[in-house]
Amino acid sequence: MRKRWGRNVIMTMIASSLMLAGCSSGGTTNESAPEVSKNDVHTTGFPIVDQPVNLKMFTRIAPVNGPFKEMPVFQDYEKLSHVKVEFIEAPTDGFQEKKNLLFASNELPDALFRSGLSPLEAIRYGSGGQLIPLEELIDEYAPNLKKLMEEYPEIRAGITTPEGHIYTIPGIVTLSAARTDKKWINQMWLDKLNLEVPETTEELYNVLLAFRDGDPNGNGKQDELPMTARVGLAVVSAMSGSFGLDSQLGYNINIENDKVSIWMGSDQNKEMLMYLNKLYKEKLLDQEIFSHTEAQYLAKQGSGNTGFFFDQTNNNFLSIKDQYTGIAPLEGPQGDRLQSQALPIARDFGAFAITSVNPYPEVTMRWIDYFYSDEGSTLLRFGREGEHYEIKDGIPYYTEDFLKDISNQAKITPYAGGGAPHLISEQVASFINPPQVQEAQQKLDPFMPKVRYAAPMFDEETAQEVNILRNDIDKYYEEQSTKFIVGALGFDKWEQFQSTLKKMRIEELEKLYQDAYDKMQK
Repeated sequence: MRKRWGRNVIMTMIASSLMLAGCSSGGTTNESAPEVSKNDVHTTGFPIVDQPVNLKMFTRIAPVNGPFKEMPVFQDYEKLSHVKVEFIEAPTDGFQEKKNLLFASNELPDALFRSGLSPLEAIRYGSGGQLIPLEELIDEYAPNLKKLMEEYPEIRAGITTPEGHIYTIPGIVTLSAARTDKKWINQMWLDKLNLEVPETTEELYNVLLAFRDGDPNGNGKQDELPMTARVGLAVVSAMSGSFGLDSQLGYNINIENDKVSIWMGSDQNKEMLMYLNKLYKEKLLDQEIFSHTEAQYLAKQGSGNTGFFFDQTNNNFLSIKDQYTGIAPLEGPQGDRLQSQALPIARDFGAFAITSVNPYPEVTMRWIDYFYSDEGSTLLRFGREGEHYEIKDGIPYYTEDFLKDISNQAKITPYAGGGAPHLISEQVASFINPPQVQEAQQKLDPFMPKVRYAAPMFDEETAQEVNILRNDIDKYYEEQSTKFIVGALGFDKWEQFQSTLKKMRIEELEKLYQDAYDKMQK
């Protein structure tokens, strides 16, 4: 199977041979690269090396970004570190194909930045010798990252292969508010209709009825949108905690007493889908929830005509932010009240990796480690003090002049567009974590899991098996759940649904996750 994969991609490479022409001069092929020994690399302070060195890094560039070479973070960090980075930029559209081509051709850069490497890719390219193990480099040259891994052991567990190697570094988010979707409700409508904030799923149902029928926007028309969510099964993720359903190990998994349980065929899931079907049938849940675009969803947030929705921050409804308030997870019919929609601290897997052609792995590790400090993350996210941000009570804030054009922010930082290898802490999150968002997060905090386990690192053979099983199971679950919610499939078919999941070997998939979890505990 691996040989076939290689042939297919190599054929693509031949057809697209000029796409990555600049990569081949990186690493060991650069004869003019200065000699830098381990003794030449400063383990603390700046510059990292006295004699400047050059590195080439492959990266994803989001549509909102400007060129990386024009970002103040990389201009200023080059002067500070004596490390000049040439970025080989690949647009988000087609990024995966270009990344595949990179490895298939073996025309490697020195490192991959904001690379979105999957666990399977990390295993494949690491065991194949194209990515180097990083665990010893982290111990010696990455004090910031090492400290975070010691403080949050689940980070190491989530990025270490079964053989004990670390081939990629994630984006790390210690700020809870940057790992959750808040539950936003229209407080102005509640006040107008003399309603209390709902505490249970049944109370939410009654509130949504009032939003639908009570004309809270006062225009005499029944045009209010009681509840919406992102397209697809995002509403399942948002509501699952009220039915005792968690999202551990990057999947639809509960862990109780060290036992892994995939809950897709469970009675709790049936109860949740029946609840969502009730909301949809009575037009309390957005009728476009399985068809609208991301842009349309964001527009609904900002319209002021929506009663209840989910999002990480308030950026999309800033002009009417006083209309909304964040609420706690709703208590479900069995007394469950969990904030299940929370990402792990190692949020962005595979954000950074070093290749085997890199002549300066120690330099490169020290270079990336800076962004796992509050100081380095501030530079990456905010740019230059005075020009782009100012410090208030020890916290960086974008200046008012800079924010007059919100598109400016995305052009100066690679964090806009997601997936950048760096630390998101309370210190550097003023833009995405203003007081209203902090208050909304405080409502969720008592119901957050103590540990959120990231997706496990499987060996390549097991990862292939997991992928094969999940491709069929996930597609079937999404199709059938959608039909259950919209009423195209009756719940008298539930036993048939459960039986089909078993035929698709969901119990074998569960065992693979159980084995991976057990290894994490050793």
